[in-house]
Parts: sequence; structure tokens; C-alpha cells
Amino acid sequence: MKKILAGVTLLGTAVSAQAADLPVKAPYYKAPAIEAVYDWTGFYAGVNAGVGLGRNRTQSFAPGYSDSHYLSPLGAVGGGQIGYNWQTNSFLGPIVFGIEADIQGADMTDDRTNILGDTYNQKLDWFGTVRGRVGLVTGPTLSYVTAGYAYGNINTSGVVNGVPFAFNGGRSGWTWGSGVEAALGGNWTGKIEYLYLDLGDRTDVFGAQALQSEFHENIFRVGLNYRIGGNSNYTPVVAANWTGFYIGGNFGSGTARNRSTLTDLSTGTSGLFNVAPDGVNGGLQAGYNWQAGNWVYGLEADIQASAQEDNKTCLNCGIPGSSIDINSKLPWFGTVRGRLGYSVGPSLFYATGGFAYGGVKTAINDVSFSDTRTGWTVGAGIETPFTLLGLFGPNWTSKTEYLYVDLGKATTDFTLGAVPGEYTSRVQEHIFRTGLNYHFNSPVVAKY
Repeated sequence: MKKILAGVTLLGTAVSAQAADLPVKAPYYKAPAIEAVYDWTGFYAGVNAGVGLGRNRTQSFAPGYSDSHYLSPLGAVGGGQIGYNWQTNSFLGPIVFGIEADIQGADMTDDRTNILGDTYNQKLDWFGTVRGRVGLVTGPTLSYVTAGYAYGNINTSGVVNGVPFAFNGGRSGWTWGSGVEAALGGNWTGKIEYLYLDLGDRTDVFGAQALQSEFHENIFRVGLNYRIGGNSNYTPVVAANWTGFYIGGNFGSGTARNRSTLTDLSTGTSGLFNVAPDGVNGGLQAGYNWQAGNWVYGLEADIQASAQEDNKTCLNCGIPGSSIDINSKLPWFGTVRGRLGYSVGPSLFYATGGFAYGGVKTAINDVSFSDTRTGWTVGAGIETPFTLLGLFGPNWTSKTEYLYVDLGKATTDFTLGAVPGEYTSRVQEHIFRTGLNYHFNSPVVAKY
């Protein structure tokens, strides 16, 4: 039935014109109303929630030695946003320009780092942004990029070479990101979004020590907006028919927070720190969907190449005979996941989770080792029809999703020079990516 409804909607009046030619006994199906292009113009306000991860390179300098590592505050974020959109037409189709401001509470903390008695604690407890937005409209879906001003409050404390320190205060900088927002019905819309915040860097001197810090935050969040004076009568048309096979490709980026421990087995001393590979990734996915009304459930597998790397972590940096330089890479990974979603008109909002696997490479000075690890993944996303300058037909969709990938913990023994050592790391990845899918059974039910 859904296939027939989808075909009738796509063909519109052409099907109606041919109806008279059908055999007398052929069944007649009434075409659903074609949905108008959604108008995004106007004010809106809403709320959001998600997770934030810092990748804050920190270098400590003390008499006779220095260390370079990453503080990675991780935790929940949530707050509110308000904005205004202007919609106009362009050669690409309907386009939206807008401005948005948000203020966020955060519980992003990192209090684990301890390198031979030098301890570090860091927390981002709030932040906000003021950004411009520009995006393309496909029916009731807006795909956008965003950038602007960012500010926040970061607290850093600890002890270096026996001297305590505490540096607190506001920071400011810039932000950029991307997202997808889709109409839910009435004045309500839902969105998934990634923001990168650069809150600058600072150097603080305390006694004979100095601490140089960078503040780079990654924010993954979902949101709900209410459009003030918007399309209050908007009702999504018949849900898209998602049933069937699909294949596609994707591209995005990943940031890791790999809790690591390096132990000198001859003395029993250990250093606890974060290794933080980041970089672009891309690959292929394939899957199959089943549908019951608006509910969609399915299976998806993907395989990804990755350029994620951390080559800046070191202990006793640059000191001949004492420097320990650590390089960590994630060259590839993959997942096999279930998906459960709800189709609102042509948009599919879904959660996903399942099995994950990947390759991990590590080098400590001139000693290298690698392994393949397994674990689990969980995430969420939005998938919608995709058209651009007539280059893609009704079988194409685009998706934007966030995945958390946990590849577990592994311990490796090695010898550095004549010194036996042990290295333990837990690989935890945060992936944000966009993809295109080709569906062998077209999901589009209306022409926009």
C-alpha cells in the first residue's frame, strides 16, 4: 500500500490523467495531498541536550623537564537557544539565512591525569555561542552550516613539581559546525548538530613552573525548537516508505578520549594521561529497513577509513635519553548496528546501536605495536530525501548522525632500551558524519 501511495504522490496529476485508461476492475487509490515547501522564516526558541568532549593540549614546563598531553573534559551539556530565520529562493532551491544564540550548562570534567605526581584537573561548567546559519531546504528539512562567536568558563587546577596551581575564568573565541533540522508537525522542529569551539589558549606562570593550555571543545547535541508564529497548521503527509535495501557512502570526523597508563615495570612507577587521536574519516554503508506504520527498524553495516592521529603526546619532552614520545592512530573501524526510527513525513529520526571493531596502532619512541579491537557503539541521526540541482533522483537520501564507539581496553608489554614497560589504553571515539544513501525502494512520498 505504501508503495502505491508513494508512486501516486510522486506522479501527481500524471497518474490522475491516466486513471481513465485503467481496466474497469482495477482498484482506485486516492492520492495524498502534495506537501508544500516548508517556510522557515520567523522567530524560534527551544532547548537542547547532548555530550561535550574537550581536546585541550596542555604543556607543563618545570626545571629540567616538560610534558605534553591532552586534558579531555567529558560530560553532559544542555541549555536553550533562540533565533530568527529568513527564507528565500536561489538557483540551488530554497535557502535559509539565520542567526542563533544559545547558552549551555555543562558538566565536562577530567580529573584523571597524574604523571609522576604532577596532577591536572579541568572543568568546563558553562558556555554559549552567537552564530550565523545558512542552509538548503528540501521540503520540511533544513541542512545547514553555522559559525560565529563562542565564550565559556574553564577551571584548571593541579600540582606540578610540588607546586599547586588554579586558573579560573572566562574564555572567548569562535565556533563552527553543521546540522540538520526537520519539521515534526505544527510549529515544532527537531535537530541534530555538531559544534567545534575554539576558546583560545593561555600561558600561566606559577613559581618556576609554567602551564600552556589550548581549549578546543567538541559538542554533539540534539534539540527541539518551537517556531513562534510559524506553520502551526503544518501536518506531515503520509510517512515515507523506507522498506528495502540501501547502500551509500559517508564522510565526517572523529575525536577520541583514550584513557592511557604507561608503567615502568622496573620501578613500578606509572603515568596516567589521555591520548586523543582526531581527524577525518569516511567509508561505505549498506543496510535493510522494515517498516510498520511510521516505525522503521533495520540493520546497517559500515566500514571506515580514518586519519585520526595523536602525535603530540610526550613525557620528558625533548630530553635526550629520557623523552618518551607516544603516537596513536586509528587507521580504520567498522560497525554492525540495529536501527530503530520514527518517520515524520519524509524524515526519519532514529537511534542506533550494536557491535564495533577497529584497528589501533601505537608507537612509543621506536617501539611499535598494533591490534584489532572489538566493542560496542550507540548513536542517533536524521535521514531525509536529498535533491540538489536535479542531480539526484527520488531514491536518494542524506543522513547526519553521531556515533559513540567504545573499542575496549588492552594492555601491551614492551621493552624500551633495556627498560621493561607496560602500556594500557581504552579507545573511546566520538564520530559525527554525513552520508548519502541510494534506496532500491524509493522512500519519497511527495514532490517538493
